[in-house]
Amino acid sequence: MTRSAKEYLSNLKDGRTIYINGETVGDVTAHHAFRNVATSMAGLFDFANAPANRELMTFDTGAGRANRIWQLPTSYAELVERRKALEAWASLHAGFLGRAPDHVASCISGLYMGLDVFKAYNPARAGALEAYYRYARDKDLYLTYVIINPQADRSKEASEQADPFLTAGVVDRDAEGITIRGAKMLATGGVVADEVFVTTIQPMRPGEERYAMSFAIPMNTKGLKLLSRKSYEDAADAVFDNPLSSRFDENDSVLYFDDVKVPWDRVFIEGNVEMCQKQFHATPCHVYQNYQAMVRLNVKLKFLTGLAHRTGEMNGVTQFPQVREMLGQLAAEAGMVSALVAAMEVKGTKVGAYFIPDRHTLYAAQVLTQQLYPRIVNTLRELAGGGMIMLPSSVADFANPEIAALIDKTQQSPKANSRDRVKFYKLAWDAVGSEFGSRHQQYEMFYSGATFVTKGHSYRTYDWAGADKLVQGMLDSYDVNGVVASAHKAA
Repeated sequence: MTRSAKEYLSNLKDGRTIYINGETVGDVTAHHAFRNVATSMAGLFDFANAPANRELMTFDTGAGRANRIWQLPTSYAELVERRKALEAWASLHAGFLGRAPDHVASCISGLYMGLDVFKAYNPARAGALEAYYRYARDKDLYLTYVIINPQADRSKEASEQADPFLTAGVVDRDAEGITIRGAKMLATGGVVADEVFVTTIQPMRPGEERYAMSFAIPMNTKGLKLLSRKSYEDAADAVFDNPLSSRFDENDSVLYFDDVKVPWDRVFIEGNVEMCQKQFHATPCHVYQNYQAMVRLNVKLKFLTGLAHRTGEMNGVTQFPQVREMLGQLAAEAGMVSALVAAMEVKGTKVGAYFIPDRHTLYAAQVLTQQLYPRIVNTLRELAGGGMIMLPSSVADFANPEIAALIDKTQQSPKANSRDRVKFYKLAWDAVGSEFGSRHQQYEMFYSGATFVTKGHSYRTYDWAGADKLVQGMLDSYDVNGVVASAHKAA
C-alpha cells in the first residue's frame, strides 16, 4: 500500500545519526538544513496516495495496491503506464530530485527481476532479496544507495589504500550476520531516506572479497553515521529568492559504518567479487534504474527548455532570428531525449517474464545527455545575459516602498510586471547559476558514471555484428575487377 506524507515524516524521526556544521542533527523534519526537502519528499507520497491519482500512481500486486515505482512490467503497455507515473512525480520537482524514491526502487526492482541470477549464486541470498523487495514495496519505503568507494588515492584499489577499511568492507561475520567498517558514497537523499542499499558498482578483482557485499539497512541502524555536505537549503532564506534550492536540495552524504551489524536476512551478496558486477549487468537492474533516471532527466530538460523560451519572452527577443535559432536548437535536443526515452520502450524486450527497456538506446542517451546538459545550461546563460544576476537582493526589498518603486522602474519586461520578472529570473538563476544549480550540472554529468564508463556501456551493447554485416555486404558487392554482384546491379 502507499503511505501518506504524515506517515513518511513520522518515520524519519527515528534517531538516525547525521552530522552537519559541527553538530549532530536531531529531527531532520524540523532541522533548518533539511526540513523543506523532507516536506518536498513527503509531497510525493501524498500525491501518490491521493484517491484521484490511484490509477496513475499505483498498481495491483495481487494482494493490494502499491506504488508504481515498485512495478515489474510484463509488457510494453505496462512499462509505459509506469513511465507516466514517474513523469508525474518528476513534474512536481521539475526533475531536480535526482534521487527521489523512484530511483532506488527501480534498482531493487531490477534486481528482483533477475532473481534467477541470485538463485544460481546462493539460494539463501536470493531468498533475502526476494523478501526484501516485497517488504520495501509493501511498506512503500524510500531508499537511497551508496555504490561508490571514497576517492582517496585513485591510483590504488580499495585494498591498497593506507587504511584497508577506508572503504567499507566486512570486518567480521558470524551466525547472525556480517559486520561492516569503513565509508561509502554518495548517499544522495540519504538524510531523508528510510533505508540505504549498500554495494559496489566499481569493478573489483580477486583479493578484494571483503568489499564485495550487497545489503540494505535502515538509516537509524546502530553505528551508521551520515556526514552531510553543505546544505543549500540552509542558506536559502526565502522560497521567492531560492525557489529550487530552498525545497529540492536532496543533499549528499558520506556514510561511515562504525562496525555496523547487518543481519543475514538483509544480505544479498557477501564475499563474491563476480556477483557484485552480475547484480547490475546480468540482471535488468542497471538498465531499469537508469531508465528511470532518463525519464526524470527528460522532464528536467523540458523544464529548462521552457525557462529558455520564457527568457526570450521576458526580454522581448523571441522574434530575433539568432534567438529563434538558439531556441530551435534547444527544442531539437530536448525532443531528441524525449524520442530516445520512447525508443527505449518501443525497442524493449522480454527478459524472462518482464519487459525491459532497450539497453543500447539507454546507454546512447546517457552518453549524449552527459554532453548535452552543460550545453543547455550555457545556452540559458547566453540568453539571459545579466538578467539573472542584476536582481534585487531579496524579497524583503519589495516590503520597502522606496526600494519597491525603484525596482518597478528598473526591472521592466514587455511580458511581465517587475515582481513577476524578478520572480522568474530568481528561478532561472537557481536552476543554472546558483551553488544548487552548479551541483546539478556536476550531478547530471557524472551520476551515471564517468564519460568513459557510459561510452564503454554504449560500445558493449551496440549491434556491431549488424554494422559489420552492412560493411561486408558492400565489400562483397564487387570484386577487384570491378564486377558488381547481380543483386547490386542497377535495374
